[in-house]
Amino acid sequence: MSHNIYVTRLTMKALLLAAVVSLIHGSYASLVIKGPTEPVLEGDTVTLECLYTDSDLNISQVHFEVYSKYMHGWRPIMERYMERYWCFYSLKIQQLADTLVLSIPRAGRYYEGPYRCVSNDENVTEPDNSSQPLSFKVHYMGELSLSREGYTGYLGTPHELKVRLGDDVVVKCSASSSEEPSYFWYKEGSDWVLPSSSLKLSKLNAMDEGQYTCSARHPSVESLNKRRTISITVLPEDAHWYETSDGRLMLMISAVAVALVVFILSMIVFLCRRAKETKTSKGPIDDRSQKKPIYKASSESLPSTCGDNQPLV
Repeated sequence: MSHNIYVTRLTMKALLLAAVVSLIHGSYASLVIKGPTEPVLEGDTVTLECLYTDSDLNISQVHFEVYSKYMHGWRPIMERYMERYWCFYSLKIQQLADTLVLSIPRAGRYYEGPYRCVSNDENVTEPDNSSQPLSFKVHYMGELSLSREGYTGYLGTPHELKVRLGDDVVVKCSASSSEEPSYFWYKEGSDWVLPSSSLKLSKLNAMDEGQYTCSARHPSVESLNKRRTISITVLPEDAHWYETSDGRLMLMISAVAVALVVFILSMIVFLCRRAKETKTSKGPIDDRSQKKPIYKASSESLPSTCGDNQPLV
């Protein structure tokens, strides 16, 4: 009988302790962070909120933190810390009745987080003093870039390509994006579609001439899509080399190289002439002024034949 009473008391104490721990944990684990529910595009305004649920704690004792991938740790987002980090300058923090609001005026790829809400209350310890981390994806897509195979991207690709009959053409389409886009090539006035980022045309003929458009589509955001068109003109097989796009490119490079050589030679000639003129302008040192000493009690230089032979020292 006494053994059963002892076991019952232990059970009641354990349940009471568990209830107290659960109550304490539940009251401080109610700090939550809310963020965007729709896809975020680069340049959009993003709002984050810190708030308590089922708790009477004061929201004024809460602040935002962001995880720094470069410093490998959490950094506070508070007014007195913002000036230390250039990326926090444009952020705005506003405290409402029961909510702390963080506004990001122009979201960029550096603002993806993660973020969390942290309580400054000394009576609350980790992990109960912070909310679950929150991250959001910033979607973006840059302008399309066209480049020809075998040519550096710095030279770019003209809006019109002129090639000889029977030549091969390879044009690659690319764009910086938050996710790998889907690329398609279309030919104007035709139902021809190529699902690839590279346009490859072998042994061109007159039928291949026309306008080709590259289209890039973001896989997650339909509104993010870019297009760029290039015109391909097929010249006769016996066309002069300088009529083709490759020939014009060679002429341009040659002209730049010649201009650079002329500039270097001109600078060398100028520096050589300058050095020669400087050397000639100095000439021999004229020491005739040292032949007539200045004498004491004389207002002007006297010939050395005068009677006063005591020079000033």
